[in-house]
Amino acid sequence: MKEQALKDLRMKIDALDENIQALIATRADLAAEVAKVKKETNTQSVFYRPEREAQVLSRVIERNKSLLKDKDVGHIFREIMSACLALEQPLKIAFLGPEGTFTQEAALKHFGHAVSTLDCGNIDEIFHQVETDNAHYGVVPIENSSNGVIGATLDLLYSHDLHICGEVEIAISHQLMMQDQAQEIKIIYAHQQALDQCRRWLANHHPKVELRAVASNALAARMVKDESNAAAIASEAALGLYGLQRVAKNIEDRAGNVTRFVAIGKDSVPAGGKDKTSLLVVTKHESGALFDLLEPFKKHDINMLQLARHPIPGVKWEYLFFIDIEGHQSDANVQSALKEVGKYVSKLSILGSYPVAIL
Repeated sequence: MKEQALKDLRMKIDALDENIQALIATRADLAAEVAKVKKETNTQSVFYRPEREAQVLSRVIERNKSLLKDKDVGHIFREIMSACLALEQPLKIAFLGPEGTFTQEAALKHFGHAVSTLDCGNIDEIFHQVETDNAHYGVVPIENSSNGVIGATLDLLYSHDLHICGEVEIAISHQLMMQDQAQEIKIIYAHQQALDQCRRWLANHHPKVELRAVASNALAARMVKDESNAAAIASEAALGLYGLQRVAKNIEDRAGNVTRFVAIGKDSVPAGGKDKTSLLVVTKHESGALFDLLEPFKKHDINMLQLARHPIPGVKWEYLFFIDIEGHQSDANVQSALKEVGKYVSKLSILGSYPVAIL
């Protein structure tokens, strides 16, 4: 009796799978039609629409009443949307390589696995690949919950004319790995951020080992694959990708470590509903300059989400402020506030307005 009941349930699942597949195929056909209409009406049409995708994902999560978690349903639709967008325009995304970095994980979480990826040796190269149209978009780290803002990214946003068009957060857990865990560890490779985030653990467990910073954690993992007595701090993905052995698990000093990444591109993003705007501001050298910078946001009832100070590259004792606010730069109150801020500062750069991360 139970075997027949199980058989009936599996038959129902098979029938549902067939219906789901047919509906996805219909969605793909419609996406192809959208691409056709865009090409016929405007050769400069933007195929990737971050605000549209954020609206779709928000609705998916809002109407989820199933046993599945909201984020799981969202990820399923993210991949469907990614595959359908590839029918309109295959996207190439530049990320900090090699394979196995948290930046690659962020790129695939944000854009889905139907994109093609271009691994870059450093953050500067990511900006270059986007500026020269070798990649449609790039993904770069901008802030870590333990270490604060990423200075290299802010420097490049300050000096390049690219827009932030999206954000994504990745939970960071660091693994210590090497080719043969029976060997003595004499050197540990990792990105400087990872070394900083694991400093207390490293001091307690390997106080005499040389720590050497490299361009990325995945590069560190790739290096120690062929080096004796060397270990790397890298991600779970890198552990399997490079066939290494785990020496220690989750060695970060603070639990709940999260890195925020942003997608950068050439196109600005229209308002979509729940948006965020990022700014870079250089204040004047005068009394009350910081107050003058902040007061217009309070006056126009704008919530400030981030305020971080960063040295201006090549200029001693001068700083820029990285600011995130709620709202889109096209909103009337945001426009009014930014107009007033512009009167009191030496430089105001709007890095972009974009949807708040959904997943």
